[in-house]
Amino acid sequence: MTGFRDRVDPELLPGLEYSEAHPPPTTVAELAVFRAGTSPAAPTCTGGAFRDYSTDGIPLRVFSPAGTGPHPAIYWIHGGGMIAGSIEGDTSYCADLCARTGAVVVAVDYRLAPEHQFPAPLDDVTAGLKWLFASADALSVDPQRVAVAGSSAGGGLAAALTLRNRDSGGPAIAFQYLMYPMLDSSHTSGSAVEFADIPTWNAAHSRFAWECYLGGTPASAHAVPALAEDLRSLPPTLIQVGELDLFRDEDISFAARLLQAGVPTELHVYPGAYHGFELNCPDSYVGAQSLRDRDRALARALHGFGTADSPATYSSPTHTPMEGSPL
Repeated sequence: MTGFRDRVDPELLPGLEYSEAHPPPTTVAELAVFRAGTSPAAPTCTGGAFRDYSTDGIPLRVFSPAGTGPHPAIYWIHGGGMIAGSIEGDTSYCADLCARTGAVVVAVDYRLAPEHQFPAPLDDVTAGLKWLFASADALSVDPQRVAVAGSSAGGGLAAALTLRNRDSGGPAIAFQYLMYPMLDSSHTSGSAVEFADIPTWNAAHSRFAWECYLGGTPASAHAVPALAEDLRSLPPTLIQVGELDLFRDEDISFAARLLQAGVPTELHVYPGAYHGFELNCPDSYVGAQSLRDRDRALARALHGFGTADSPATYSSPTHTPMEGSPL
């Protein structure tokens, strides 16, 4: 039987070595050490300036493209298993995303579990989205062209946010971008079983993160998006995931259910790719392809054109995800 490492795209092996050297936590004690080791010393930004704001004590970082606007906006929710991560850690990524898409990027810094369990992180990202819409004029944002986006746990929170926004009658969201989203706390899918013990984000890491987030709260669709029974009237969606990702099958299932609910949905599964591959190895063929696919989908949804018509050129991010490794 072919082993996990043998299935990894050779260009992605250096990133796998990083993952093996920096495993995510599985205990509260490990989490404290992990957070200390992954906290950036200071925010850096290779792609342009940013401005910091707050709403109800929730930090937000805004990256603006050149020109007078109004611009579309991407509301970015960082990853980290809902137990780690920050806007500081995603600053370079967001600056590149802004430059490449020609959109205002608003990154939110939500409270983390286990100190702040569900619904606190979702409440924070909800408040940040409301602030974005309320501040649209000041930010030179077109409120008709706002996308919600996130990776891993941030992708799961993005999916929960669009569900909550729909259920509460919130403003229309133009698009949602979910990069290998963390959607299902059950760990019963085929890939969750197949990849239970892999060296990247695995079942032990994921179970610990979900336990931190949910505590003793009964699971609901707004906490665990895979439980949502009705996916109708959600925004058009892009989902990306690697072939060798623990979340692969839950993400494929969610994409299929969105399609069955009449939601325009684009799904990409990248051969030989593990969780966090495009951040570990952005210049690899598959990493670069996934970033181009992201850019094209966002450009089409928010500008009405593909990246060939886009005014910006992508530059590889210097971001390292906060779930232990480029996960």
